[in-house]
Amino acid sequence: MTLRDAAPAQATRAGTGRALVASGVTIGYDVLGPSDGAPVLLVHGHPFNRSMWTPQAAALAGAGYRVIAPDLRGYGDSVVVPGRTLLSDFAQDLAGLLDHLGVPRAVVAGLSMGGQIAMHFHLRHPDRIAALVLADTSPIAETDEGKALRNALADRLLAEGMDGYAAEVIDKMIAPHHVTGLPEVAEHVLGMMRGTDPAGAAAALRGRAERPDYRDTLRAVRVPTLLVVGADDPYTPVDQAELMHALVPGARLALIDDAAHLPNLEQPQRFNAVLLDFLRAHRY
Repeated sequence: MTLRDAAPAQATRAGTGRALVASGVTIGYDVLGPSDGAPVLLVHGHPFNRSMWTPQAAALAGAGYRVIAPDLRGYGDSVVVPGRTLLSDFAQDLAGLLDHLGVPRAVVAGLSMGGQIAMHFHLRHPDRIAALVLADTSPIAETDEGKALRNALADRLLAEGMDGYAAEVIDKMIAPHHVTGLPEVAEHVLGMMRGTDPAGAAAALRGRAERPDYRDTLRAVRVPTLLVVGADDPYTPVDQAELMHALVPGARLALIDDAAHLPNLEQPQRFNAVLLDFLRAHRY
């Protein structure tokens, strides 16, 4: 799937490809915008794909940025690696993709699991991050209870597939009234979830169950940082964003009203305005 597929807002493709990166996996990606634009790497969440970022890719490319939007391993056009995918595996894949594209440094933006991958990318490759955008995510290590729940959900997805899970969580991914009020958005989100390979989703769940604590990582951030959260996010509530705001020196916090876990799709104009204002303020 490319950013032009099954999404309400459209983005002009500058290039679409699949890259065999140094970690040995094949990653599908889109590159949009001018080749000399400041690069922005968009890291999607679970269980989605790169089309999650379609409204942002269009806005960023239109503003002159070079947008790099990959599918993480196990999702979309990228290879599925069964078993367990750690956040460090995702971060290594992204570093390999930037190498493949000849990009030494980029603004790195991630939402939910993508935000945790961005934090791990900063942990491993701080010199490759020009600025950091963390949306609807949490830096706290998984609890024992959370580990059990994630592993149980992985087992369920492998046994049952994605449809039942997608139907159960749609009104948490987006606000309940948006499920009917924004039908194109709801169908896009449901389509991404239903289209994800259960083996890829399960591997990511097992990997996230082992995630480390990133609070010390955030204390060490020395690049401009934007934190964004939907006001009604049930998965990573506002207090998680406020915690990160207290940890990252000089971070900016933006609250998106009338949005749950996917404010970039529920309120794309507001999300885009916050993102572009942040980048322009720091001359990216």
